[in-house]
Amino acid sequence: MAIRFPGIIYAKHILRRTNSFSKQAASTSLDVPKGYLAVYVGESEKKRFTELIHSYTTCLHRNNPQTLTNFFKCMNPKNPIPFNVHALVAKSGWSSSVFVGSALVDLYSKSLVIDDAEGVFDEIPEKNSVCANALLSGYGEAKMWLEGLKLVHKMPVLNLDYDHFTLSAILRACAGLSAIEFGMQVHAYLIRRIYDVGKDAFLQSSLIEMYGKCGLVGKAWQVFNLAGIGKGKECQRDVVLWTSMLGVYGRNGHNEEVVRLYQEMLKEGIKPDEVAFVTVLSACDHTGQVNLGVELFKSMTHDFGLDPGPEHYSCLIDLLCRAGQLDRASRLVNEMVHKGHGSCSVSMWGALLSACKDCGNIELGKLAAQRAIDLDPQNVGVYIMLSNLYAKLGMWDEIEQLRELMKERGLKKDVGCSWI
Repeated sequence: MAIRFPGIIYAKHILRRTNSFSKQAASTSLDVPKGYLAVYVGESEKKRFTELIHSYTTCLHRNNPQTLTNFFKCMNPKNPIPFNVHALVAKSGWSSSVFVGSALVDLYSKSLVIDDAEGVFDEIPEKNSVCANALLSGYGEAKMWLEGLKLVHKMPVLNLDYDHFTLSAILRACAGLSAIEFGMQVHAYLIRRIYDVGKDAFLQSSLIEMYGKCGLVGKAWQVFNLAGIGKGKECQRDVVLWTSMLGVYGRNGHNEEVVRLYQEMLKEGIKPDEVAFVTVLSACDHTGQVNLGVELFKSMTHDFGLDPGPEHYSCLIDLLCRAGQLDRASRLVNEMVHKGHGSCSVSMWGALLSACKDCGNIELGKLAAQRAIDLDPQNVGVYIMLSNLYAKLGMWDEIEQLRELMKERGLKKDVGCSWI
């Protein structure tokens, strides 16, 4: 039973006060909830964290690697991994433990330190599917598709079975490489070997995305149409499957089908998620459906309780700019910035500036350019678009002033070239 300490550092104090570092003391005193581990590991006190791990090493006498495994599982992958922690594990002999090794492979993979993940994986003498899948996940995040498939081919030699995660990773690699023939072989394998594969939303979604990224929209639709149908009672397709199919239509330019499928999705009683809204708003953008786009954007909050993110604002702002509704687009950009999405506002102001160039709106164009330059003074593209707006209106003095400003800031337009 886990003891709830207000902070992980108290575990270290308990260790220091314990005369006998027995396995029982370690497993009871140090079995703290993962929440506290995560809070502590997320702090910058790496020295104290490493000391605590050293205390674990001392007290456990290599008999209970589960505690260290929990540490790795709770570490934040976005933070740098202390190299002395890995060295400590290797010195303790726990690197040969499949549990500790798998947790460390998973941590390195999530941190995209793939070389170290491979090194830890190779050191594990008796591998299992968990550590292989952890490395596969890292290959996928790093888009190292070929390396992932090579590992898949090695798994039978290592006496490792393919589970659902492995098969999904294979399909993802096939999509990344556009390896449609191999992907279809995997599909056939799923039909033969996986019981009720039609009801497995995880694998069905991977199949839909694989076919979609390979350009076989019809095959993706067939998988979607049969999803939820198994050897027993038919079940409802979930939001993941609907969103996957929406994405296939969107990526392949079938924008009208995106809107149709979205409406069908609502009729089926499926609540769309943020990803679904990005796809359908993008479809409205490409088909010029302003009213529908605005209506969908509002429905995110009003009907489904979702907060629009930068991607949703981007789609709607671009849609309004293409429709010439510049004032409305400008208000939306300001709203997005005030809501804390400033990191994406440079591209938004750029879209507004581009629309101002097309419409000849000098006042709003200058404002959009200034806001974009304030956020990114080194963005040459903004200066070029503003120069083109000036040129369209014959404002040659302003163009000369802009060129002088670019020269002062050490900016210059890339020279174009031609093969002819």
